[in-house]
Amino acid sequence: MEVVYGHALLLFSTLLFAAIIASKTSGRLGVPALILFMGIGVIVGSEGLGLIHFNNFKMTQTIGVVALSIILFSGGLDTRWASVKPVMWKGISLATLGVVGTAFTTGLLVYAFTSFSFLEGLLLGSIVASTDAAAVFSVLRSKNIELKHNLRPVLEFESGSNDPMAYMLTLVFTMMISGGELSGFDLTLFLAAQLTVGSLVGIFMGKAMVWITNRIQLTNDGLYSVMIFALALFTYAFSDFIKGNGFLSVYIAGVMLGNSAFMHKRSISRFFDGLAWLMQIVMFVALGLLVFPSQIVPVVGIGVLTSVVLMFVSRPVGVFLSLIPFKLTFRDRVFISWVGLRGAVPIVLATFPIIAGVEKGELIFNVVFFVVAMSVLIQGTTFTHVAKWLRLSKPIRAKTRYPLEIERSDAFKNELLELEVNAGCFAAGKSLIDLNLPMNALIVMVNRNGKFFTPNGLTVLEPGDKMLVLTDSKTEIAALYSCLGITEID
Repeated sequence: MEVVYGHALLLFSTLLFAAIIASKTSGRLGVPALILFMGIGVIVGSEGLGLIHFNNFKMTQTIGVVALSIILFSGGLDTRWASVKPVMWKGISLATLGVVGTAFTTGLLVYAFTSFSFLEGLLLGSIVASTDAAAVFSVLRSKNIELKHNLRPVLEFESGSNDPMAYMLTLVFTMMISGGELSGFDLTLFLAAQLTVGSLVGIFMGKAMVWITNRIQLTNDGLYSVMIFALALFTYAFSDFIKGNGFLSVYIAGVMLGNSAFMHKRSISRFFDGLAWLMQIVMFVALGLLVFPSQIVPVVGIGVLTSVVLMFVSRPVGVFLSLIPFKLTFRDRVFISWVGLRGAVPIVLATFPIIAGVEKGELIFNVVFFVVAMSVLIQGTTFTHVAKWLRLSKPIRAKTRYPLEIERSDAFKNELLELEVNAGCFAAGKSLIDLNLPMNALIVMVNRNGKFFTPNGLTVLEPGDKMLVLTDSKTEIAALYSCLGITEID
């Protein structure tokens, strides 16, 4: 028995290491890491090397739900409210009306050109209606490209918040195909409860996490991350238990927590960054194990049709309709339409019809996998070129990384500023003692030609020096700039 466990552990650790190496090389290849993770699962699966024989859809769904909860919570932690607030209504419209428009347009065209029934077409359209932020921006960052017109936060917010709508539509059409009777009133009540309860639970739990973290006194600092992990899972489970949307709850809770001041914020954020990557690897590899290449070949025709419809018709329809009330250029709308990159969520959602016993459940699963692969391979490898073609891209300005970490809390009100001494400015050639700095401003570190040192009063500043300045009063920042005669780094 020990040998069996040893072999399993050896295989798991090898797959995990291979996936991490794949994520490192994915940007260079121009392929999002998720397709490589799923590829690893296919290779070691039943019709690959045969190292793992796995076809448990129920277990995969459970893994997917847990993983998506953590990934969405981590995404919420990284969402800055200041950048999202100006584009919030655009993102909400895309995440709701955009998903509905995409789902129904896809469903109608699939129904018109295939043997799928009307409800089966709508079910397939609902499953593939949401987008994947992690896949989009892993390539975006690797290509060192930034977007104009504040498009990045729009896409990030949409991708982080549109899964709940796709999830609800999938459940509704799965129940209807399985024989469940839903009146218009029942459907409206279901959707309203999912959104309302899910939002309220997310807001409440986000505030509760901040309150608990700042007041509980744990003997081991590492337990704070574990505690937040437990609360994140509780948020999903509790919301789902009282008929709310768990995915929406964990995302909102993450946003609430990430935009609040709480103890051990830096370490908790890093913990969830790593955990989110682990969840993506486990989820994508598990999804790859479920795929049998021999079953994909017969659905290539339907898969190509659905992919073309989704990329060139239904996604643009959903985007253009949902953004009618907003002032965006035609190029902006075209680019948002093209960045409709599909990921793991549709594949996880595709397990619901199979478990519910829908007649074409396995066919839908195979079509969805093909659509996701096509989306990643085509849109994932070309959208940076599309951004340049539409003249919406701009290079990211590299920022200096200082070997310094500061833990923020309610008791820590300091501002940490990165300032650069420009040639010809007042501070150039002056010693710190001659600059008459504000009493509550401290230059804690200087980067000169790539070398870091701690200055003293006799240190003479030179053009090109980059300083890390600590001040405990925002009102002193303007005085600091005036005193030094320098500008803040963008």
